[in-house]
Amino acid sequence: MLAWPAYRVRSRDQLTAGEFLAELPRHGCTPASGESPRISGDYLPGVAHRTTPSATTSGASEEGHQKHMKVSTLRLLADARSAKAGGEQAMATRRQARLAELVAWARTHSPYYRHLYRGLPTDVSDLALLPVTDKPRLMAVFDDWVTDPAVTLAQARAFADDPARIGEPFAGRYTLTTTSGTTGTHGIFLQDARAGAVTSAMMARMLAGWLTMRDVARIARRGARMALVAPAGGHFASTVAAARLSGRSRIATFSVHQPLDDLVAELNAFRPAVLAPYASIGVLLAGEAEAGRLHIDPTLVMLSAEGLPTPEYARIAAALGAKVRTSYACNECPFLSYGCSEGWMHLNADWAILEPVDEQHQPVTPGEPSHTVLLTNLANHVQPILRYDLGDAVLARPDPCPCRNPGPAVRVQGRAADLLTFPRPDPAREQTPITLAPLPLATLLEAIPGLELFQIVQTAPTTLRIRLHPAPDADPDTLWHQVETRMRDLLAGHGLGHITIKHASEPPQQNTGGKYRTVIPAATPTDRSAADTP
Repeated sequence: MLAWPAYRVRSRDQLTAGEFLAELPRHGCTPASGESPRISGDYLPGVAHRTTPSATTSGASEEGHQKHMKVSTLRLLADARSAKAGGEQAMATRRQARLAELVAWARTHSPYYRHLYRGLPTDVSDLALLPVTDKPRLMAVFDDWVTDPAVTLAQARAFADDPARIGEPFAGRYTLTTTSGTTGTHGIFLQDARAGAVTSAMMARMLAGWLTMRDVARIARRGARMALVAPAGGHFASTVAAARLSGRSRIATFSVHQPLDDLVAELNAFRPAVLAPYASIGVLLAGEAEAGRLHIDPTLVMLSAEGLPTPEYARIAAALGAKVRTSYACNECPFLSYGCSEGWMHLNADWAILEPVDEQHQPVTPGEPSHTVLLTNLANHVQPILRYDLGDAVLARPDPCPCRNPGPAVRVQGRAADLLTFPRPDPAREQTPITLAPLPLATLLEAIPGLELFQIVQTAPTTLRIRLHPAPDADPDTLWHQVETRMRDLLAGHGLGHITIKHASEPPQQNTGGKYRTVIPAATPTDRSAADTP
């Protein structure tokens, strides 16, 4: 699950992260420490250019669908600022109107939701009336789930299997990203133009909450250069973003798969003002800075994808001399939340709903850990996400956050980054171990067509055991050859050619929460079973 919010089709109404940094003061979305002129903008209870849905799915023309989706990012930005200033009541008013609109749209244009909601009242104002959905259920009925009748799962899969099309709009108008099968099911997700515009507006609001005027000035003095550390290959959200941003002089992408020494050298040469790595990569870069090898001076470090032990955030901030912020999001809702200075994730509650629930999908009391959460994305109409079981356990804050953000605050449980540590080939000469973040390994294998699920288990300091679950039409021997080749090439590039790779006879194993950990480090002295118990 990735938090870099740039998953969108580029248009004149959608701005990149670097452009937002430059645009914030001009459009009144002033950072935290200063007064700003009030910007005008329509109050958008639902969306701009709203049209009345047609009576049947077959009557929904592509032109009508695109008109429904058309909205200006800057108008959304104005409304986002107004919603935050108005507090919880302003967000709740927008949220309720957008929920009613989304439910009506889904019932009219999605055959799946039309059937699922057939016994519900015409106007649904109580979210609890809606049945729970999840990824396996929705992927099984993909063609009936989407609201554009021209889109099919076969087309989407063919597009996702073609690495040459990373960064291109799917069907000429949608952003397509894929997820790994941590719940046993691969996901293919589409974002329409309005969802992209909302993502851009939420990103601007996030940056405005994070950056002071001094921060913005410091970023500008450094040329507003942004470094995005992302995987190569595969239609992952961060890879798609990197492909779209490639070629821009102030935004550079760096491969997460390359040896750490090479990454450090490239970052030293680029000297970013804003650094956006995976959280686990941030830990490794902090170590390089502490060792005197990384010489960069970013103003902001935006961590994504995994959680870290609390002290690590302060360590990264001190080592890089930067403000460190995080966000919690997913392909299903790339603008879900962003972190505050108090260490909480604040939901963008005017456009998203997150319900902490127990095993029976009943609400849990704030302050108590949830079993899972139900997500509703109010922005995306091409692939409606309504009360979707995300599988994450969260803790909702029971009192107002001292940071004064009116959005509900949560902390996510169980997203810890597991670093793999290996001894060097000749420990007698060099005792410092080599550490790899899990995501470069995971994204390398996720890009292989025909591989539905995998698990990399470190069973000994120099041994990796790989569990595979091939697709029904995939040849297991061919698949293993691709996996082994990619793994050996990556390890050799990091000076780890001595690591043994074994093909496990057993399939990937679920943990007690029903999820599949893709990378499992070797057991520690306090947890001898960790390597074999996902």
